[in-house]
Amino acid sequence: MSFVVTSLAVSLVLTLVFEVVFYLTVKNRECNKKDLLLVVLVNVITNPVVVSVYWFVRLYTDWNVYLAIVPLEVGAVLVEGWYYKKYGQGFKRPYIFSLFANGFSYGLGFLIQMFI
Repeated sequence: MSFVVTSLAVSLVLTLVFEVVFYLTVKNRECNKKDLLLVVLVNVITNPVVVSVYWFVRLYTDWNVYLAIVPLEVGAVLVEGWYYKKYGQGFKRPYIFSLFANGFSYGLGFLIQMFI
């Protein structure tokens, strides 16, 4: 089970790096320290939950993993978008930002998994 803990830690670190880079790239001139902190905090909230449920489904059910991944990622996008809308200062389209940030992060993570 130590691989699950390692997976949680690696996933969180990579997600934070990818989504912070995404934020800094998208918000280039409009970078706001509070919004940057918000990006970090919402990912600290959502990523461990998503990864934990993913591993639970993978290890303890015979479900197709993608049947879990899609609702988990949609849930993360909605929760993060809600936080950006409620607490963010510079998110004009918080749910769109959340969708693209999560897509960017998930896509890079998927590519990394393909090569290891």
